[in-house]
Amino acid sequence: MSFHSLLDDFQNKFQSKMLRAVLTSAITLGGAMALAGTAAAGGHSKCGKVSLADMTWASASLMANVDAFILKEGYGCEAEIIPGDTIPTFTSMNEKGNPDVASELWINAVREPLFKAMSEGRLHSAVKGPITGLGEGWWVTEKFTKDHPNLNTVEKVLARPDLFPYAEDKSKGAFMGCPAGWGCQLTNANLFRAFGMEERGWVLVDPGSSAGLDGSIAKASERGEAWFGYYWSPTAIIGKYNLQMLPFEAPFAGSDNWDGCMVKAEQDCDDPKPSSWTESEVHTVVTDEFKEKGGIALDYLSKRVWPGTVMNGMLVYMTDNQATGEDAAIEFLATQEDVWTKWVPADVAKKVKSAL
Repeated sequence: MSFHSLLDDFQNKFQSKMLRAVLTSAITLGGAMALAGTAAAGGHSKCGKVSLADMTWASASLMANVDAFILKEGYGCEAEIIPGDTIPTFTSMNEKGNPDVASELWINAVREPLFKAMSEGRLHSAVKGPITGLGEGWWVTEKFTKDHPNLNTVEKVLARPDLFPYAEDKSKGAFMGCPAGWGCQLTNANLFRAFGMEERGWVLVDPGSSAGLDGSIAKASERGEAWFGYYWSPTAIIGKYNLQMLPFEAPFAGSDNWDGCMVKAEQDCDDPKPSSWTESEVHTVVTDEFKEKGGIALDYLSKRVWPGTVMNGMLVYMTDNQATGEDAAIEFLATQEDVWTKWVPADVAKKVKSAL
């Protein structure tokens, strides 16, 4: 065989080997990329930055700090807590797109502009009712419900003022309203008139202050006495004394009656109609940009709903221990695994537990 023939044979074999090597590498690389793609699809996409409003009331502060901890430690987000309150937070989210999330936004004070922002696509509700059993209404003590199980609606209790003797006139029943200056003072006064409570033998009592209202509940509960009046949940006082909200038999009489009469001063509400309390709407609200880019963070927020009893219990913890929202978030995550682990995948829960 000539030199040129040997050279041609060598080149052919070399090129064949190189071709096989290239093909093998391509197949291997393709397989690796396919496996990587499968792993990414089965795992969690990158979270990125997320800012959350830390409101001025305890339940919202707790919720925001729990959200931030889970998003940071469980999902790898860059979570930032920003101080806030209902109206300034809503305004900032609506006009500036910041913060990304309001974990607990009570919308009654911003209902119309919020719904307008939602209809125009600037803001969105990630979940309606992030806490169960929340709302305003008329409540009685736990002992009362046990002693009088048949008096289980507002209207049935209204027929028995004798069971709630007023301190200054035992022949009258005491209904504890809101302190002067609170918006709910007007609503309770108008409902008092709508149900003809004065004619039925009731007195509308002004507790004087928030401390006075809470003190009346604590005193009655600790002495085993009956108490009937206005309050709201979630709150520490509801959690501590396990007050029970009574349902109204009367249906909600419509927004015209409520917004046009019940929430106004007596002189501007000539004919209040008997009505159940208006729904207290609470949402986790997010900006449009976050809705588009939030990914796993938005998915988490849409799934987490707090049981009202658990939230009330945590508020008692915060009050008794003077705990901040951040402190209480750690306590919640450490002691309420059966609650929050239902909100996240197992691998995320494992990361959160390891970070505690």
